[in-house]
Amino acid sequence: MDAIQKSLLEQVAGLHEVPEGAYNIRANGQKAGRNTTANIDIVTKTDKDGIDIIIKPGTRNESVHIPVVLSMSGLKDMVYNDFFIGEDSDVTIIAGCGIHNCGEQSSEHSGIHTFHVGKNARVRYVEKHYAEGDGSGENIMNPTTVVELDEGGYMEMETTQIKGVDSTVRSTTAKLGSRSTLIIKEKVMTHGRQLAKSDFTVDLDGEGCHTNVISRSVARGQSRQIFLARINGNAACYGHSECDAIIMDEGVVSAIPEVTANCLDAQLVHEAAIGKIAGEQLTKLMTLGLTEKEAEEQIVNGFLK
Repeated sequence: MDAIQKSLLEQVAGLHEVPEGAYNIRANGQKAGRNTTANIDIVTKTDKDGIDIIIKPGTRNESVHIPVVLSMSGLKDMVYNDFFIGEDSDVTIIAGCGIHNCGEQSSEHSGIHTFHVGKNARVRYVEKHYAEGDGSGENIMNPTTVVELDEGGYMEMETTQIKGVDSTVRSTTAKLGSRSTLIIKEKVMTHGRQLAKSDFTVDLDGEGCHTNVISRSVARGQSRQIFLARINGNAACYGHSECDAIIMDEGVVSAIPEVTANCLDAQLVHEAAIGKIAGEQLTKLMTLGLTEKEAEEQIVNGFLK
């Protein structure tokens, strides 16, 4: 891998060198490195572009890195990755995509990640999107995530998009079994004329299951964001969605929560708050010697932590 690709890996996956444990690194549409362990296997699909990540039952304290980097302008990359997480396992999966585009053509990565989480298994999934480059071509990322949680399964998703992505449509659908839990934490910052759309649909099918969908975002310049959260309570369950957004300049944020109770014992809550930075917050920081711009950056950084 060249210096640009290594820099992208550091941005999206925190990798300064080859990681320990299982990993699959994809660069410009091709496999750039792979390692498996006794408990985690990674297999190339034969019917389409992508991989199967197979985690044995009872696997604990192990991680999988599956970052993607694109450094060729005009490349359109599409992958299908399936995760089979065995019963009673506890693992961390680090994904993410980085694009470096210095050309006139658009560069695009789309990925469909499907998680089959076994009984009483726990997964922490971290995904970061980042783009850079001084070309006129757009940087486009369209991730799709499908989650199936068996009885007692637990999954926590942390998704972050903070720089350089001109257009993204993030689609997440999930079906939860009894006593399972899905926590989604999204952080998005847009600027210029960028567009970011997040579309979540969670079906709470099992008795005692639980979900919490939380989005924090900042829209700057003339960028636009759309947050849709559909939670369907189909059993005795608890569901909560929350969108908290800051608008700056001419930014636009639309929050569209939707909760549907199809069971008498479903408890569903939605919240949304959108507004500009409070004047008293700026004033307080400026009295400490910060300029208005520096104060804004401090508030934004703290908000997205």
